[in-house]
Amino acid sequence: MEGEPPYFFDRGENEFPGLTVTRDCDTAVLEVTVHGRWSRRMGLDVYNLLRRCLAEHPPAIVVDLSGLNDPDAASANMWLAAARAAASLRPPAQLVAGIPPARQLAGRLRSLGAVHQLPLFATAWQARAAVATRLPQTERLHLSPLPPERSSVAAAGDLVVAACDAWGLPAIAAPGRMVMAELAANAVDHARTDLAVTVLRRGAGLYLSVRDGDPRLPRLVQPDEPVRRRPAGRDRGLWTVHRRASAWGARPARGGKVVWAVMRPHRSAPR
Repeated sequence: MEGEPPYFFDRGENEFPGLTVTRDCDTAVLEVTVHGRWSRRMGLDVYNLLRRCLAEHPPAIVVDLSGLNDPDAASANMWLAAARAAASLRPPAQLVAGIPPARQLAGRLRSLGAVHQLPLFATAWQARAAVATRLPQTERLHLSPLPPERSSVAAAGDLVVAACDAWGLPAIAAPGRMVMAELAANAVDHARTDLAVTVLRRGAGLYLSVRDGDPRLPRLVQPDEPVRRRPAGRDRGLWTVHRRASAWGARPARGGKVVWAVMRPHRSAPR
């Protein structure tokens, strides 16, 4: 529907063959690993996957191209376009790539001036290390572990308010607290495992995430779909997140999943 925020439920490795995404839960940095021969099909999958990654507005994306078979360097323009898209975010996200320097693709990227838009490193490990040194250390709040109890829902919401007070973001405090509380409440009610909640500053906005130990991804129930009665105070379910976040989604994580939301001031008003 027009005006609705994008939401993405990443189903894991089977959704995009040859592509995997991992997320550092401490820094929200995403790493995309590419395996196999480049083709038009893979190009479409890369486009869709990177679109999802950018909607999450991470501080950085590391692309591991060491397993990509692209002898004709046909994917070069895709990676440059992705780097420009990441740089256009406000605040910008950094896209860096790990690729052996002798590869044809590496040479093609260098000849196109990629070093000014897409930093290249010989390995993904070097790319991760370079990104880590550039991440701000004062714009992140984290609570872990939190028990699967209602008190943890309140603690997660309070963390958002504390972040907004510290970073001067009063317009996001109330809707951000509501969204974080809904994410945490869903984890408490359905995952019933310990939680880890994180708040990151993204310019004038916030990135919120809740990690739990249940690999099952949530599902956005349509308004006309019959549902069982929800616990008191949560009758709107994930629609609270959907209506107030600029973007949101869920992705598998090692030992469970991460559900995230991006809050920006222009989405803060109730509808």
